Amino acid sequence: MKVVHLAHPHSLNIKELPNTVVALGYFDGVHLGHRKVIKTAIEKAKEYGYKSAVMTFYPHPSVILRKSTEHAECITSIHDKEQEISKLGIDILYIVEFSPTFAELLPQQFVDQYIIGLNVKHVVAGFDYTYGRLGKGTMETLPFHSRKQFTQTIVDKVVDNDIKISSTLIRDLIKNGEVSRLKYYLCRYYQMVGTVIDGEKRGRTIGFPTANIELASNYILPPTGVYAVKILVKKNWYNGVLNIGYKPTFHDKSPEKPSIEIHIFSFNEFIYGEDIVLEWHLRLRAEQKFQSVQELIAQIERDKQEALHYFEESRIKNLQID
Repeated sequence: MKVVHLAHPHSLNIKELPNTVVALGYFDGVHLGHRKVIKTAIEKAKEYGYKSAVMTFYPHPSVILRKSTEHAECITSIHDKEQEISKLGIDILYIVEFSPTFAELLPQQFVDQYIIGLNVKHVVAGFDYTYGRLGKGTMETLPFHSRKQFTQTIVDKVVDNDIKISSTLIRDLIKNGEVSRLKYYLCRYYQMVGTVIDGEKRGRTIGFPTANIELASNYILPPTGVYAVKILVKKNWYNGVLNIGYKPTFHDKSPEKPSIEIHIFSFNEFIYGEDIVLEWHLRLRAEQKFQSVQELIAQIERDKQEALHYFEESRIKNLQID
């Protein structure tokens, strides 16, 4: 997949670009609804003999237009998004910088410069896609703005039990700690990229050494608590139990931000500075303050056994499916 970064005004020459079918959207999470749009674009490209493309934007429009902090947090970073879209078999990924000047483009200007101007012959987008200044352009107005230079396909919403599968739904599930439900909607477990950093090194003194994680992007964090997780480090996946929070047993005053630390099962390697992928599987319990270190140790052991049981059950289930 070819990745093309565009800043307004872009300088690409239409004569040097292939005939293209493009999927339009922000695609945070690349969830089932997004995949339907992208796969439809791939199918149309094969049908017409064109190249397939995705056009996404960075940062989220609301960050620029409304100075919103909500969408400053992401389900997938721009790097993660690129990786997931690449897996779907797209030929070209356009990443457009959503700047204040880009936001001022009128709907017709956006179409002229970023659809017609990129030699797009067919557009695929969700029914609620908007474009141009203040989102005045819609899928209903797109045929008018097309100047008869391209056609379009509107993809209806994807629902599960009458609930629209959307980035908003995914965000709510993450914030509620319902990480076990995400696999169905994302077609994968919720993942984050990060680096192993130095921590307080308290875990090793109580028999549960931990890897402290600094995240690479501003991901949406699940609520504080203990989770069964997997971690990819040095090209291998390991099971573990993770605590995200403020460690109230040891801190009277909460730190500014929660720490993320993982006890990796059957693991004893030096990994400070290593890049990792963190995969969230199941919330085991909320974070709590213990009256003594011994109570905490006993609870961590119970958490570990519960996580081990979960992974064993998952392994058996996967074997049965295979």
